[in-house]
Amino acid sequence: MSSAALAQKVEDLAVTINEEIHVKAPLQVTFDALIEQLTDGMTAAEDKPMRMKIEAWPGGRWWRDLGDGNGHLWAHVQAIKRPTLLEFSGPLMMSLAVASNVQYRLKEEAGGTLITFHHYALGFVPADFRKGFGEGWKMINQRAKDRAEKKGT
Repeated sequence: MSSAALAQKVEDLAVTINEEIHVKAPLQVTFDALIEQLTDGMTAAEDKPMRMKIEAWPGGRWWRDLGDGNGHLWAHVQAIKRPTLLEFSGPLMMSLAVASNVQYRLKEEAGGTLITFHHYALGFVPADFRKGFGEGWKMINQRAKDRAEKKGT
């Protein structure tokens, strides 16, 4: 196999999403709004509420709570350093052979907070998931920004 073909095979197994979000709100307010967005603020199709929980400590779970002890593990908290870092590792919404790393790094900047977001995944990621990731994260991150800016004023 040529190196170009091998590189394409690896590319087919990888997902990389990077985004910078400039938030007009203080660092702690932004961090708190991010946690709220990733839990109570999460929605599924047609903006239907999606009950998510985070145990906000290293090794804690981030999961979809379906009630009655049912649910879907999305990830574990890989690292948390309030209010500057929130990192997850796990399959996210995919019940497939996939490993993901999601990082939110927050930093004070003039007029507010800069969130640097990364989602890296490796494994069998179907095309429909691959396409939806960018759109989904952009929506989640925009809602976190809006939530923080509303609270920060």
